[in-house]
Amino acid sequence: MKLSKALIPAALAALVSVNVQAADLTVGVSWSNFQEERWKTDEAAIVGALEAGGAEYLSADAQSSASKQLADIESLIAQGVDALIILAQDAQAIGPAVQAAADEGIPVIAYDRLIEDNRAFYLTFDNIEVGRMQARAVLEAAPSGRYVMIKGSPTDPNADFLRGGQQEVLQAAIDAGDIEIVGEAYTDGWLPANAQRNMEQILTATDNGVDAVVASNDGTAGGAVAALTAQGMEGIPVSGQDGDHAALNRVAKGTQTVSVWKDARDLGRSAGEIAVALAGGSAMADVDGAASWTSPAGTEMTSMFLAPVPVTAANLSDVVDAGWISQEALCQGVSNGPAPCN
Repeated sequence: MKLSKALIPAALAALVSVNVQAADLTVGVSWSNFQEERWKTDEAAIVGALEAGGAEYLSADAQSSASKQLADIESLIAQGVDALIILAQDAQAIGPAVQAAADEGIPVIAYDRLIEDNRAFYLTFDNIEVGRMQARAVLEAAPSGRYVMIKGSPTDPNADFLRGGQQEVLQAAIDAGDIEIVGEAYTDGWLPANAQRNMEQILTATDNGVDAVVASNDGTAGGAVAALTAQGMEGIPVSGQDGDHAALNRVAKGTQTVSVWKDARDLGRSAGEIAVALAGGSAMADVDGAASWTSPAGTEMTSMFLAPVPVTAANLSDVVDAGWISQEALCQGVSNGPAPCN
């Protein structure tokens, strides 16, 4: 599938109506952990959308601390923000922050991670479909064998959405006895070092009896690949997501099978535009592209889901053509690899 066609749903979803005057509006963004590569891309897109809408950007980095995030949001509210974009560190612990914002009449956007509160506008990609895409790519590369599931953070609802999508695809092969899951672990904080440690422990427990790894993002994939490489096992199928440059380079090298690309530029731009609209007084349901969605816990949310794209060796040229990564960065250290690295 050509990238241009695959991104049509995302492009349509990103057409958010901003029929308000944004003069003197300020939007606060609370990041869970700004050290991950992808959030810098999200930030640039958010800032660009806010500037286009005439709104000011304020931000804070919780540095993987749920308690610091609450303090950060309290500070942003005290600075007079008109809307909040929150990338929640802990979906359960973030509740008081949403209540504090609601008390001040400040709209909240739950950015890329579910906040179980119908007062928050939920903006993300279809993470269950991301999980399906990851599992499909690994299953195609390894239709039988011993699988390891490296999950995301236990405090992030996305971890279980992804795992659910993965299971949907793998269940038939598991039932048929073609696949055996020999190890499974959450990754605290989505940190690559924790994923590497989990993978090392599973390799030890199975005496390196692993044929494929379904890792839930590119950071955890990187940790898994590091553990596999240390055992001379690099090259077995491994999944990821986010389109991190390092991960796309691994796809070109053949040490990662797929990175499901969630174009953070679309997500960030949509967040900025929605924030300006809500800060200007628009109702959540009036945002173009907004839809009603019921969470697994039964909460009725106003939401918007953008479309992800799986990137494998077969379509690596598309991320270069889209300006997501340079050919030089993609192909660093690659000789006679897939296009455009050949």
